[in-house]
Amino acid sequence: MKQRIITAIIAAALFIPFVIYGKVPFAILVLAMAIVGFYEILKMKGISIFSVPGFLGLITLILLVIPKDWSERVVELIGYSSNLMVVYGLMMLLLIYVVLVKNKITFDEVGFILLGAFYVGLGFHYLIETRNVGLEYVVYCLLVVWTTDSGAYFVGRKFGKNKLWPEISPKKTIEGFIGGIVIAVIFAVCMQLIYPFANGYISLIFVTIFASIVGQMGDLVESAIKRHFNVKDSGNILPGHGGILDRFDSLLFVVPLLHFLHLFGN
Repeated sequence: MKQRIITAIIAAALFIPFVIYGKVPFAILVLAMAIVGFYEILKMKGISIFSVPGFLGLITLILLVIPKDWSERVVELIGYSSNLMVVYGLMMLLLIYVVLVKNKITFDEVGFILLGAFYVGLGFHYLIETRNVGLEYVVYCLLVVWTTDSGAYFVGRKFGKNKLWPEISPKKTIEGFIGGIVIAVIFAVCMQLIYPFANGYISLIFVTIFASIVGQMGDLVESAIKRHFNVKDSGNILPGHGGILDRFDSLLFVVPLLHFLHLFGN
């Protein structure tokens, strides 16, 4: 526990100034975290990021993560009509590589690389876009994720009796799942009282409930991936906390869906 607290304090001290400042430094930091997260997910599958398929997947990831205005410049520079066309071209190269190496890397592995790039890349991309919308919105997302996680842990530890999904995450309970939602709503309402940013309390509560549920499902998804590959943590870059994916798994689900559903009214 002591190691977890120390790591959390140091990580927050390094991360929060970037969140507050935003702009290019924040985008670069998020891109770096995305690259580490992609490395972690490939490592679970036994694919080296320094291999040809890993490198092509990395380029795909970078194109998915970078802010929209950056990707438009890249597309314009290389003469393509859209960012999607570049990603499609990289996918074709991966499939051609399967043929060239005579199935030494399989179609399944190519699918894993591409899905991993989209899973990690889009989540971190929308973290950048959320910050670009406004500091209050990225603070809200982080608040919901962190309070849900803490609330689920402490409520589950104190009152948890009924297992939520023992095949995926044996320690999570239904009571903790509900407790995480309640704690997230309380903190979101407190944030609205201190700094009004949402279009009313009713919409804020519904959005927060939705985000809390989605965030906990994101955590379960990453738990399922780790259980499938029989690993305890996605990495060890954060002592006591595991890897980048272990800390950002919920956020990777929350920020894209809030944007896709226009729940901030922007």
